[in-house]
Amino acid sequence: MANLQTSFMNININSPIIVGACNLLDNVDEAIKIEENGAGAVVYKTLFEEQVELENLQLKEIAEEYSERHAEMISIFPTFKHFGPEAHLKKLKDLKKTLKIPVIASLNCVTNETWIDYSKKIEQTGADGIELNFYSAPSKSDKKFNEIEYNQLKTLEALRNSVKIPLSVKLSYFYTNILSVVKKMDNIGVNGFVLFHRLFQPDIDIKNLNYFYPAQVSCEHENRIPLRWTGIVYGNINGDICSSTGIYSSKDTIKMLLSGASCVQTVSALYKNSSDYIKTLLKELNLWMDDQKFNQISDIKGKLAKINIKDPFFYERSQYIDILTKNETIIKKEFAR
Repeated sequence: MANLQTSFMNININSPIIVGACNLLDNVDEAIKIEENGAGAVVYKTLFEEQVELENLQLKEIAEEYSERHAEMISIFPTFKHFGPEAHLKKLKDLKKTLKIPVIASLNCVTNETWIDYSKKIEQTGADGIELNFYSAPSKSDKKFNEIEYNQLKTLEALRNSVKIPLSVKLSYFYTNILSVVKKMDNIGVNGFVLFHRLFQPDIDIKNLNYFYPAQVSCEHENRIPLRWTGIVYGNINGDICSSTGIYSSKDTIKMLLSGASCVQTVSALYKNSSDYIKTLLKELNLWMDDQKFNQISDIKGKLAKINIKDPFFYERSQYIDILTKNETIIKKEFAR
């Protein structure tokens, strides 16, 4: 049987399957089950600054609604000790105490001050690392093309100088040059990169003429984007790569490892199949490695990354026309089924 140990963010993990940020980990029994089924690490659900601020504002409005009716009512409302980030951080701390495998926190903020403040508080919980969710959807045309990237790099510099625990960045693929951004972040001292976000995507109900928010689950075909960029990024940075989005099977996991990932994150597959599915993923990975005579994850990692294959254009668009021409017959067969 192969050795499935690997590392991410300079953290040693017993298997390449990481359970991404989700509500499954809010249930202690489920979290223990995830650990027993062989997950290498877990990412606790994201702490959003915007959500905390909204909750604090709503609480303030409720608390002050009748507070000035007369003097005797000024102190009618009790102090709330575990509201906002405190409750989240307490659950994170409890989860870390419960599990033996690494527990990574997930954070999404707006201002440098809150990024630093919450990161320090997370570090105090004993979390093994922090996953920084960098995601921006510009809505103003006057925003300069490099402003978002510049601000994110400045935030990273401030965070790297403020906390000692490992940091990873979970990126979207909406950058002019992903490789350039990742390289700059790597130079700052980021320990790992998660490629990529499962981005929020609104939809429209054409029957009721209204917008709605569909279930944020990934589809298997979506893993082509992280596969490509994992293969391109590998070998250009010091940090580890974790491939995410559309990881449903052991085949998906193997492909990501071959392209250069140290591990993968999965969530939707577990909602679909339950956390017991982790056992299946690891069993099939082990069988494949035994069949291919691979003894450990390092034997696989990056074997088919851009820097290690004879045809580097495999990962690039330069051969676009040639690929389309070759695939025409395949495409016709797919539609003929």
